[in-house]
Amino acid sequence: MRIAVTGSIATDHLMTFPGRFSDQLLPDQLAQVSLSFLVDELEIRRGGIAANISFGLGSLGLRPLLVGSVGADFAEYRAWLERHGVDCSGVHVSELRHTARFMCTTDTDHNQIASFYAGAMAEARNIELSPLGDLDLVVISPNDPEAMVRHTDECRDRGVPFAADPSQQLARMEGEEVRRLIGGARYLFTNEYEKALCEQKSGWSDAEVLDQVDIRVTTLGAKGVVIDRKGEPGLHVPAAPDVRKVEPTGVGDGFRAGFLAAVAWGLGLERGAQLGNLVAAHALETAGGQEYSLDKAVLIERMAAAYGPDASADIAAHLS
Repeated sequence: MRIAVTGSIATDHLMTFPGRFSDQLLPDQLAQVSLSFLVDELEIRRGGIAANISFGLGSLGLRPLLVGSVGADFAEYRAWLERHGVDCSGVHVSELRHTARFMCTTDTDHNQIASFYAGAMAEARNIELSPLGDLDLVVISPNDPEAMVRHTDECRDRGVPFAADPSQQLARMEGEEVRRLIGGARYLFTNEYEKALCEQKSGWSDAEVLDQVDIRVTTLGAKGVVIDRKGEPGLHVPAAPDVRKVEPTGVGDGFRAGFLAAVAWGLGLERGAQLGNLVAAHALETAGGQEYSLDKAVLIERMAAAYGPDASADIAAHLS
């Protein structure tokens, strides 16, 4: 199964604040917030949602096609991704802008305040999918908004199945754009908040969203994930147990990588959610979206402990 992952490719600048953001916010001063947080640590990591998802897929033995736009400073990052099984032939290199930057501060409660500089990502709107060859699934993850709409429209026009993963870009999109992004999707990925925002922005009810997509996947953090299909009962899969929380950046991307790997292997939705939860746990246990490693023996052992021997055997059969 040839999976193309479109979306952001960025460098993450991750900082930690040894306190709670909520303690610094005064309710009667929210209209004029001016705060500076003295942070303890700064870690510069490889990131971007499309790159994170691709890294996870590559680490599981697949060879995803990464599609996005970067700056001339991407050479070292490209080598890293290719060493981890990612096909970077679909990456456009800008002659004018630097690779995007994600700057994020996390407090002791794992709340985050972040900023994102698009940089070369803005040129992703110029990328066409048709020259990339035959594709079995295209993931439309957060990117330049025009690029997201263009890739989605091209998938619909060409009859290529796609997964809608609007995530953070929901905040800046209007109703018509949101409807274009999710209408006709094979999969729709959101978390709980994004699910509600998707419904509010699109003007569609919960049931109407299900009319528009084949499968809706809603991650619930520590409560696991729910998978919904029209006319069928929801499937709830609990989160992986015994997870040591370190840093949440890239956790959702890890889930998508695990889920999509199971889909590519022809396993069911439950196995997809289980593997997604385990990869997400690995991401949560490290600082950065691509700093975890997926050791086959450890993954099989944790799968058995979390979801039973049958689940472990199904996954083990596809791990190289």
